[in-house]
Amino acid sequence: METLQLLGEGFAGALSLQNLMWVLIGCVLGTAVGVMPGLGSSMAVALLLPVTFALDPTAAFIMFSGVYFGGLFGDSTMGILMNTPGQASAIASTFEGHKMALDGRAAKALATAAIGAFIGGMVASVGVVFLAPVLADFSTQFGPAEFFALAVFAFAATSTVVTDDTVKGLASLFVGLGIAVVGIDSVSGAQRFTAGSPFLFDGISLVTVTVAILALGEVIYVACLERHVKGGAIVRPKGRPWLSKREFREAAPAWARGTAIGLPFGVVPAGGSEIPTFLAYGLEKRLDKRRKDPQFGKGAIRGLAAPEAAGNSTTGMAMGALLSLGLPISATAAIMLAAFQQYGLQPGPLLFDRAPDLVWSLLASFFIAMVVLLILNLPFAMLWAKLLLIPRPYLYAGITVFCAMGIYASSGSVFDLAVLLVVGIVGFLMRALDFPLAPLIIGMVLGPLAETSLRDAAMSANGDFAVLVQSPIAIGLYGVLVVVLGLSIVNRILEKRRVAS
Repeated sequence: METLQLLGEGFAGALSLQNLMWVLIGCVLGTAVGVMPGLGSSMAVALLLPVTFALDPTAAFIMFSGVYFGGLFGDSTMGILMNTPGQASAIASTFEGHKMALDGRAAKALATAAIGAFIGGMVASVGVVFLAPVLADFSTQFGPAEFFALAVFAFAATSTVVTDDTVKGLASLFVGLGIAVVGIDSVSGAQRFTAGSPFLFDGISLVTVTVAILALGEVIYVACLERHVKGGAIVRPKGRPWLSKREFREAAPAWARGTAIGLPFGVVPAGGSEIPTFLAYGLEKRLDKRRKDPQFGKGAIRGLAAPEAAGNSTTGMAMGALLSLGLPISATAAIMLAAFQQYGLQPGPLLFDRAPDLVWSLLASFFIAMVVLLILNLPFAMLWAKLLLIPRPYLYAGITVFCAMGIYASSGSVFDLAVLLVVGIVGFLMRALDFPLAPLIIGMVLGPLAETSLRDAAMSANGDFAVLVQSPIAIGLYGVLVVVLGLSIVNRILEKRRVAS
């Protein structure tokens, strides 16, 4: 009852006219910035950080919550419409979402994403309010061995289970891991694969690689291998921006499963929402293979619904971890941690006692932001879908410009533009040779975490690597991985026999 009373007081503060205005501004800005390739919610929060000096802390963080959730929808919007997600967390949504758009169902794809984001975010917000103490205890049980097991689980799941060709999946994974180790080794200080160039001492940016592989690689692929497609031959969006009863019943189980997958990842610092979105997509893909009429590869609505719900439920829970533990799970959460410190506040258990008005108003604003985004994005689904009507030459030229602008705005380095071009060519070659892109991104996102966790675990045990399989959580993760791999192998054997017969 005390929690409900505090949440009610938070709503009283968040529903003031001024704070409602900041939620609306945050949602609009987050969505608009997320639509641009290379710019996402983290970039929007970073750019707005200096502006908030003129605002009181409650108003500033209420606006940040709108930017945070709005950026996720904007990231997915470009992934669905143009196969160019703003951030890595929206990659899984592009696989089936873009196929829906090409099939003339762009508006319904955006509606599916909006509803999935609403469900995942709402459930996560409830979880943050009522389950924060339990989740905080769970998160503190993770040490280096558990983080390494989690990374290995993600590597295996994305490179062997989710992909159709295991060899190509593993090859793509190792390319991502290779990119991740470029730079100065944080422990020894040694240069790794820098060729003596000071521009590579800090490594290669994940944003640069994501934009290059997914956006610029797609542009080069279309320019080189799809020149026969004329500018006027664009699939026009059709239908209404809401789902039929049959489509809603089709998507509902995927929304539920995606939300359930994403919730626990919100309190584990394992790269943000990338892992749960891929795991949710992989689960739906495996379930789809059991159906009489598999839909994956044709624009399966479940393949979009699950990752969207998973990503937003992870994001919502991540805010809970930030507030209750001071633990930044994602890049955006890390920037918001800096914003708290800017106001002389330190997120953690004591924050609820020292600044209860701010905390509970912020938690209430999560619910409000979800509703505002649903109201904003469902009616405008057809407007976003009309981006597909832009002639292809202008469309992809614009994407190229936005890619370059996004990368230069985030780094201010001409060298990063050269890296963008080189990695973009790699993305083109991978597309042309039918190599999966998801393992590369996952390898780069979780490579540093896996390396650091392996080193820390070994050092804490004086070089005894048996420490990696001594904790119940690590053993549980490896056990689940073995079961998943076993089921995947059995399914592929049965599928080959079915094809042979």
